[in-house]
Amino acid sequence: MTDLAETAAGAGIELPESWQEVLADEAGKPYFAELAAFLAGERAEHQVFPPAGQEFSALAATPYDKVRVLVLGQDPYHDDGQAHGMSFSVLPGTKTPPSLRNIFKELDADLGIPAPDNGYLMHWAEQGVLLLNAVLTVRAHEANSHKAKGWEKFTDAVIKAVSDRAEPVVFVLWGNYAKKKLPLIDTSRHVVVQGAHPSPLSAKLFFGSRPFSQINSALEEFGTEAIDWRIPNLKA
Repeated sequence: MTDLAETAAGAGIELPESWQEVLADEAGKPYFAELAAFLAGERAEHQVFPPAGQEFSALAATPYDKVRVLVLGQDPYHDDGQAHGMSFSVLPGTKTPPSLRNIFKELDADLGIPAPDNGYLMHWAEQGVLLLNAVLTVRAHEANSHKAKGWEKFTDAVIKAVSDRAEPVVFVLWGNYAKKKLPLIDTSRHVVVQGAHPSPLSAKLFFGSRPFSQINSALEEFGTEAIDWRIPNLKA
């Protein structure tokens, strides 16, 4: 196990194997040890989402060498039973949050794919869609409570590592916060799809942006298969 994996494990989190080598340089940086200590303290005194062990669910679901699309979120869902470590996604049986409902509305308008009966986006992740949040944990019911504690430095390193890959990737930056990450991406080799955030606060600008057809067009130009954006329904 690398130093980074050991440090993460010390905080009760385990970095997926496929990402350990490309993120190894983060191990010796002071911020990561401070982040691990902060997270351990938070979990000891507060309820933290996602549950322990799920912080790196997105990286586990989409190995480094399989990433074809990176969708950047900001902060995990902070209400009970929602966050499970993948941006915008919720586990089966959980009510679909407003931002994800808007994503499904645009998916229907863009590609004619009706909204599923659940918000579990694993089908996307398994096809190479990395559903990454910029901040990977949050205190229950307190949005942005783990902002500026070190996660942003770590996820910046994830974005940079994906940008450094030889194979082209589509980066999806929704909202002003995500767009600030543009300098981390080598736009001479990768495609960036930008637009408004699907939050109800900016949904009017998000609707009509057709991000899914843009992503698939870029993938086809890369010579790779388009993403099948259909989410399997849980009910027959």
